[in-house]
Amino acid sequence: MARVVWREAPRGGGDLGPAGDAAPVRGVGVAGIWYGCGNTGLSNPSTILCGVTHDAQIVLHQGAVDIGQGSNTVMTQIFAQTLGVPMNAIALVGADTAVTPDAGKTSASRQTFVTGNAVHRAAQGLREQLLNLAGCTDVDAEIAVEHADDARRVVVRGRGFGHPLDLGQLPVDVNGFAVSAIATYDPPTVALDADGQGEPYAVYGFGAQLVELVVDTATGRVHLERVIAAYDVGRAVNPTLVEGQIEGGIAQGIGMALTEEYVPGRNDNLHDYLIPTIGDVPPITSILVESGDPHGAYGVKGVGEHTMIPTAPAILNAIRDATGALVTTLPATPERVLWALREENQ
Repeated sequence: MARVVWREAPRGGGDLGPAGDAAPVRGVGVAGIWYGCGNTGLSNPSTILCGVTHDAQIVLHQGAVDIGQGSNTVMTQIFAQTLGVPMNAIALVGADTAVTPDAGKTSASRQTFVTGNAVHRAAQGLREQLLNLAGCTDVDAEIAVEHADDARRVVVRGRGFGHPLDLGQLPVDVNGFAVSAIATYDPPTVALDADGQGEPYAVYGFGAQLVELVVDTATGRVHLERVIAAYDVGRAVNPTLVEGQIEGGIAQGIGMALTEEYVPGRNDNLHDYLIPTIGDVPPITSILVESGDPHGAYGVKGVGEHTMIPTAPAILNAIRDATGALVTTLPATPERVLWALREENQ
């Protein structure tokens, strides 16, 4: 059964301001999405390198570029969980083409799913080697990094024994690792044929958003009151980061729905091109549905672009629910809302 986590983040919400001659009207709109994780029907691999140095430093080389979504944190979490060590025992080497293998581009809602799988496999390979060095067959054995005599050492503890590893006796590779593992993951997809048939994505995310708003029918101004967003994320490795993705996507969707329109020569700067501020974002309630997915490490899915897609349709549906007017051009500026109202009332 899917596990559902409710997370609510209060936001400012703009002041509706003085009403016009007509009374404001309220509306509710809903929109849902399904969206693939990864590139469409193309080879889409990520490769991860990890290892342990002579001085017992556990290093994760991961080339997934963190652009604010938190991939550095999530990859370290997956690696630590799989290897069986605390996060603070891991030294992260982030995206650097000189030293980290290619983890693919940060786009297509793919990093947590694709690179997360590569991290999971690399950590499994490293764990297996460390257990073999200790002569341990206990699959539930604990791996720990300890300090002894002003030095660090890796210790493997199984049922009834603890075995320190003498990594200093092992040769190091070109990366300085006494023990290392490298793994690649490429999602299983089938390219589209001439008839547009195939399996372009291995994993799909699902979601829905509900918007409550008020429309001032005298001015056409739209005031958002709250948004409820529910997403099947497979498994929320870091619920706070998932919540941040949802809130950021909704904020971007609000801009698309209500304010952002580029007119060459008229709004070539951020003074005249209107992006939402925190005052334009209403309270958001996030519902994280953890259904699990057989392809993802620990059941994860991507949730990047998914969070923006339903926002504008939900807002337009709420405007129509409130007024009966159908706005067909984005953004739904006050003048376009008034035009739609006049069209509806003719």
